[in-house]
Amino acid sequence: MTKPLKIDFVSDVVCPWCVIGLGGLQQALDRMAGEVEAELHFQPFELNPNMPPEGQDLFEHVNQKYGATREQSAANRRAIRERAAQVGFEMADRPNGRIYNTFDAHRLLHWAGIVGGQAALKRALFEAYFTRGENPGDPEVLVAAALKAGLDGEAAREVIASGRYADDVRAAERTWYEEGVSAVPTIIINDRYMISGGQPAEIFEKALRRIAAEAA
Repeated sequence: MTKPLKIDFVSDVVCPWCVIGLGGLQQALDRMAGEVEAELHFQPFELNPNMPPEGQDLFEHVNQKYGATREQSAANRRAIRERAAQVGFEMADRPNGRIYNTFDAHRLLHWAGIVGGQAALKRALFEAYFTRGENPGDPEVLVAAALKAGLDGEAAREVIASGRYADDVRAAERTWYEEGVSAVPTIIINDRYMISGGQPAEIFEKALRRIAAEAA
C-alpha cells in the first residue's frame, strides 16, 4: 500500500546546496516509486533578505560572509558543481557571478503553489540562476521561468508587478524560523521529522523508509 508523505522543502533559489538536496530527495523518491506518494511543498527562506536589487559580487559576498579566499571559493564551487552533476543538474562556473535578492522569486513560487506547477517553477529558477547566471529578482527572468514551467506568463507578470503574496511569504518565513530553521535546505516530513543539508539520495531514502514505516 502506497504511504503518503507530506514534505516541506525550505530553501532559497540562490542556494547551491538546495539544488543538491532537492536532487537527492527526488532520486530517493524515484527509487521508492509505488511505495510512497509525496506531497511536496516549497517553502520560502531568504539567505540574504537585505540584499539590494542590484545584488553583490559573489566572491565579495562569500569573502565577507565566510572569509573564504579566491582559491577556497573556486575549490568550493568546483566541489558543488560535481555534487550537482551527480543529481543531474548542470551548474556553470561563475567566478564573476553575483548574488541577488530573491523575495520576488518566493512570491512567484507561493503563487505557483496555489495554481500548480511549483516544482517545475523551482527548477526553472534554479536553472536561471545556476546554469545561466541570470538575476532571479529580474521580472523578465521570473516571467521566463514561469513560462518554462508551463505557467501563465501574463498572470506571473501581474503577480510580480502587484506585490501580491508579500505578507504570505514573510509570514511563512517567520513560521519556519520559529520552528528552528536557520539554514537551508531543511526538509520537514509529515510536520514532524527534519532533515538538514544537501544530503545524497541514500540518506534521504533511508530516512524516508523509516518515516514511512513509523507512519504505518
